Amino acid sequence: MTEAPARCGWANGEPAYLAYHDREWGRPEGNETKLLEKLCLEGFQSGLSWATILRKREGFREAFAGFEAERMAGFGEAEVERLLGNPGIVRHRAKILAAIGNARALRAMHEKGESLAALAWSFEPPPEERPAAMTADWLRANPISPRSAALSKALKAKGFAFVGPTTCYAFMQSEGIVNDHLDTCFCRAGCEAEREAFIRPK
Repeated sequence: MTEAPARCGWANGEPAYLAYHDREWGRPEGNETKLLEKLCLEGFQSGLSWATILRKREGFREAFAGFEAERMAGFGEAEVERLLGNPGIVRHRAKILAAIGNARALRAMHEKGESLAALAWSFEPPPEERPAAMTADWLRANPISPRSAALSKALKAKGFAFVGPTTCYAFMQSEGIVNDHLDTCFCRAGCEAEREAFIRPK
């Protein structure tokens, strides 16, 4: 039997979790729709497990118009009531309103010629702010960072909600703005290579 590759400790044996860890988490992203999706899903995850969100991910995409900002931004009270009755998502009024508000905030940025990608990546920490070795102990001791706190403040100033420093750090991890795969994880080198080749949005 082939031995399973070493992974980060949180990557349990559930197929959706493994696929997310191996193919997505920590890999650099600059697509506006995908970034909005992840930011909204991180907000919905607050107080819940990420496994719950992954299981409902396709339901979220269907319910929120594929997380296309222009379409989501037009949602009104009728859509909110529809979403509150949708078992395929997390039915939490404040989080639903935050997701719609986030789409409106992103639309406003686009109207000004700004992008979420450029804003998020502007908070990428320089190498000297990163640990020499990525360990589970370091991650447990650093659930937020000065950069995630600053990103949180910047997003709130743009009108985004459910974007506290912890949520923003999880967003930075998932979108490859930081590479927090453990040194022992087989994905770390590949993610770092993708980060080196990635053209930062401006």
